[in-house]
Amino acid sequence: MKRTAKIIRSADDGKRHIAVDTENWNEILEFLKSKNLIKKFDLICQVIFSGFRNSDLYDKEDINDRCKHVTAMKFKGNINARIYCKEVKIKDMTIVIITSELLESKKNQKNKHKEITLIEKVSSYDYEIEE
Repeated sequence: MKRTAKIIRSADDGKRHIAVDTENWNEILEFLKSKNLIKKFDLICQVIFSGFRNSDLYDKEDINDRCKHVTAMKFKGNINARIYCKEVKIKDMTIVIITSELLESKKNQKNKHKEITLIEKVSSYDYEIEE
């Protein structure tokens, strides 16, 4: 499925970018604002840019072979929300993490049918990236 994403943040070294799916950005932004999660989003972006691995904040959702490039930004706590992302390498090997789909609340440890369906949906997206 062809979609567009717009880069909103970049690492200082220019090797990693955060982009948003233009169709879902309003929903994601409104959710982050309404739940006061903007600071946590900023923290997750900094973790991604620094290259450190913190699976409590950001990790791969490696559920099957089709979903190898899907990751999740994790907003644990009372809300336990997820923003499922697709990692894309562009021509100069720069990594773009595209925030694609929002799951407002995850109620279980393991991925159930609802989460698996959403992760597979994100894996099927084919992005054109705008700067």
